[in-house]
Amino acid sequence: MLETNDFVNAQPPVQASATRAQGIARGVFAAALCLLCAWLLWRFAPALAWATIIAIATWPLFRRLKARCPAKLRRAALPAAFTLGIGLVFVAPIVFLGVWMSREAHLAYAWIDSVRQNGLPVPDWAPQLPWLGASLASWWRENLERPEDAAALVTGINRHDLVAFSESFGGHIGAILLTFTVTLLTLFFLFRDGERLSESLEYLSERLFGPRGKSLSLQIVSSVHATVDGLVFVGIGEGIVLGVAYMIAGVPQAILLGVVTAIGAIIPFGAFVMFSTASLLLIYKGSMVGAVVIFLIGLAVLAVADHVIRPIVIGNGTRLPFVLVLLGILGGVETCGLLGLFLGPAIMTVLVEFWREGIHGMGKAGGDGA
Repeated sequence: MLETNDFVNAQPPVQASATRAQGIARGVFAAALCLLCAWLLWRFAPALAWATIIAIATWPLFRRLKARCPAKLRRAALPAAFTLGIGLVFVAPIVFLGVWMSREAHLAYAWIDSVRQNGLPVPDWAPQLPWLGASLASWWRENLERPEDAAALVTGINRHDLVAFSESFGGHIGAILLTFTVTLLTLFFLFRDGERLSESLEYLSERLFGPRGKSLSLQIVSSVHATVDGLVFVGIGEGIVLGVAYMIAGVPQAILLGVVTAIGAIIPFGAFVMFSTASLLLIYKGSMVGAVVIFLIGLAVLAVADHVIRPIVIGNGTRLPFVLVLLGILGGVETCGLLGLFLGPAIMTVLVEFWREGIHGMGKAGGDGA
């Protein structure tokens, strides 16, 4: 005999078909909404991505502060203060560099006027260079020492060009400030509602990818942490070491050049450009020995940082071979600019995790078949 529940649970074919149609309709509608939302927010996608990366990287520190903070301040005051502190960390160096660039621009234009009027004498170090010294000194006398020759060299540089460059630079600064403002605003809400958002994303990942969804999301977070540690903190360490070397060797503007080196060290091959520039400045001052020493120290620091420390830090966090980390970083920078430094390794991590899961599934299938 049939039970009553059998009649209740049984669904006519038409009703089951209607339920499937409704599910498909909901899925299509949800996909359309996601595409519409992406289209609306595409202009602010970099700001949202930066906010997410910064939130992930600083979340452990924020949680420790939140645990020690009074309950009444946890909801709004602490996220606002923490976001403001992060904003100051980024703004202070930018303001410092902006003021320095403005001052140096006036000095550069004064130097150009001096070259036009007086020429550019042969520096003392030029004839002392091995092999090329005599030829370089001769070329310098013929092309730069006389005022008319030097003026021909810099004749294309004028105040109008500098003003046009300043206006273009100002436009870029305005766009950066807009992105920065949206980033901080998003960052505040991520800190305020991060725990609930994390729980929702974990639930969604489990619904989409099954039991492996949560571990995959944790691996992405770990890859972002490892990339930040390997790029940012190792880069700061490079800047400190080389900045001290700059000061000892007498490089002009050693502290500022050390800060720029730390920023450049985050980008692949950026540190090489900066300590090579420091060596050229020392050569221009006539300190050949100092230039060689700075260049060798820079190569040693770069070798240790890029081939020992970074592979260990990033590779352990992402569980990727360093060649894949490097390809992710370079490909990310080529495609997304500075943001790609952190997105590239995360994307490579997800790809490799799916690859490993697929290989593991094939191995299990082969074992079951055997």
